[in-house]
Amino acid sequence: MEPSKDNCIRQRFENFEKSYKLLEKYAAGDFQTELERAGIIHFFEMTIELSWKVLKGHIEAQGFIVNSPRDTIKQAYQMDLIDDGQIWIEALSKRNLIAPAYDETLAKEFVEEIIQTYLPVFTALYEKLLEE
Repeated sequence: MEPSKDNCIRQRFENFEKSYKLLEKYAAGDFQTELERAGIIHFFEMTIELSWKVLKGHIEAQGFIVNSPRDTIKQAYQMDLIDDGQIWIEALSKRNLIAPAYDETLAKEFVEEIIQTYLPVFTALYEKLLEE
């Protein structure tokens, strides 16, 4: 692999790692306030965005071309970089739905979903990428 591509992939991983670690750190909280819930949602949005970009880098390093987050997730699933492609597609959809229509009830439900459903898939990706 070319040094510039290797540096790009490493930088993408480091950005993903920072975001993931923040989400993981604060996911253990109690989320009593609107600000705390908004923070977790924001960390989720950053993490999903950076995760598909780090996957895109790995996929392209293997010679494949992906043009969108959805294509990236599908190819990552086919390459066994991620285990459950459907959860990743749902995460992408949630990222697009929650931001424009902030609702307190939905935010509370979404925070639980982030912790129960999406954080484990981010953890699996993080651990897999650490092995490489």
